[in-house]
Amino acid sequence: MHIGVIGAGQLGATLAEWCVESGHDVAVTSRHPERLGGLVGRLGEHGAAMPVAEAVAYGDAVLFAPDWPSAREVIDLAGDSLTGKVVIDATNPPEATPDGMSGLETLMRWAPEAHWVKAFNTLPASVLTRRRGHDPLLAEFVCTDLVDARLTASKLIRELGFAPVFAGRADTAKYTETGGPLQLTEVDVADATEVLAGVLGDYI
Repeated sequence: MHIGVIGAGQLGATLAEWCVESGHDVAVTSRHPERLGGLVGRLGEHGAAMPVAEAVAYGDAVLFAPDWPSAREVIDLAGDSLTGKVVIDATNPPEATPDGMSGLETLMRWAPEAHWVKAFNTLPASVLTRRRGHDPLLAEFVCTDLVDARLTASKLIRELGFAPVFAGRADTAKYTETGGPLQLTEVDVADATEVLAGVLGDYI
């Protein structure tokens, strides 16, 4: 699979490297793709740096990991290339978004033509690296309104060494984001159902 990775911070770069290790071809991008030579060098022949719109167009799926203040600008740079793409949102807004929406819902409002799904946002890259592939597998919570986005994200999560756990629709993503009860919480897959029940009650 071809993966576009938007954002070359610690999380985006780490996920890009793991995607290559898992057999995918990766296009990395940021607002300044010309500065990504070091990351591209680590990705080897299966990685390349591209402008935002080209990286999105290249990907069968897109990992969306810019810092939150850049998110709207990146979406504008991506333009029509987002249409129909499964976009895995790993961002966290720093505080509650307008109208009580989750960050994921805000992105959906900004780019409704994309197929958005929330994942890889609850824990920093350092924790993911420590837990990756180790038994018991770390639960990776997934929130989306769309079946194709859920399936694509879940497949990639498994390939990268974690256990996908569906945590609800887009409006429940706020529980995984900044200030939410699932943010910065390590949950083993065996405990995920119980943890979600405690957080969401009968919602799911």
